[in-house]
Amino acid sequence: MEFASYLAGERWTDHPACTHPLLAHLARMVNDCSSDEGRRRLVGLVPSVVGLTSDDVRVDLRIALRAAATALPVAAEERQRAMAVTVLTARRLLNDLDGPAPDQLDAIGARALAQVPLAARWAERYTAETPVSLRAFRDRGARAAVHYAVEGIARACSGDPDTLLHDLLASTIGDFIAATHATSPEPSRPEVAIGS
Repeated sequence: MEFASYLAGERWTDHPACTHPLLAHLARMVNDCSSDEGRRRLVGLVPSVVGLTSDDVRVDLRIALRAAATALPVAAEERQRAMAVTVLTARRLLNDLDGPAPDQLDAIGARALAQVPLAARWAERYTAETPVSLRAFRDRGARAAVHYAVEGIARACSGDPDTLLHDLLASTIGDFIAATHATSPEPSRPEVAIGS
């Protein structure tokens, strides 16, 4: 994120104003949990985060949903319940805001839940008994979910956590661009190609 602050002409910081705070948190976590080789691959994504800002709570929900859905099938069992709760909660809050409108990210969440049926059933019971407010999720839950998801991917027994982490960040950037372009009549920045 320091390089993003430099590209944006800001003072050198890993918390630049030019990037949505939760997206910047995700990028820092992905960077910190990647190997040296994985970090080299991330450099190509840095220009893509410059100028990605929004006050829309849907952005926070979508970032948390993408992170949890990516981690859920590969994370250790002790993390799966938390990731399943995040997927269900983010999907419910998005539906509360916009009504049921399945999209690609919603389908990704549904597929992730289907891969871990025990955790999904537990999370369904938990979320039915413990509702989470939109404000609480945005203020605390989304950041914690991103943190837990990235750590879960990094510690997973999968063959290539660096690729999963890179793809999570690239996909989240794509989600952000798609969501903000869909909600604003004039794009605030040109589209940037997301490369590997």
